Amino acid sequence: MVELGLQEKVFARMHTFGKAMGCHGSIVLGSEILREYLVNFARAFIYTTALTFHSLLIVKYAYDLLKESNFKKLKSSILTNLFKEKVKYALLSSESPIQCLVIPGNEKVKSVAEKVQNDGFDVRPILSPTVPKSKERLRICLHAFNTENEVIGLAESINRNL
Repeated sequence: MVELGLQEKVFARMHTFGKAMGCHGSIVLGSEILREYLVNFARAFIYTTALTFHSLLIVKYAYDLLKESNFKKLKSSILTNLFKEKVKYALLSSESPIQCLVIPGNEKVKSVAEKVQNDGFDVRPILSPTVPKSKERLRICLHAFNTENEVIGLAESINRNL
């Protein structure tokens, strides 16, 4: 809704703190009129026990982590683009930090993976029958904690060993 600019045009928004947030509870966002209505007429709302202070702190901490993760997503995106720019071979189409390079043949992809691992990079071969024959691949997982030099070194290792 926010992405479409519709947040002010809806009657109410509900945010839950379970599952992805790792907390419990929820909130309803809306106008002052909605709040007054819920307080005066919504029996389930009126008789619900409010979250404890401890629970509220956990929710706040979870939101703080979300802000931090946005920075990590941006850095991962920058590192992913750097990797795609530096590696000389065609990668499978992916915008995520998980990149794959098709290297047909189980023995060939295992050999390349071993050489890149010997250069100090933790890459993994994905072998047939997990993927179709001749679609074997090298799986590369980039992380926000990787440095630009590590990403460049990884691309150079792949370029050299393939």
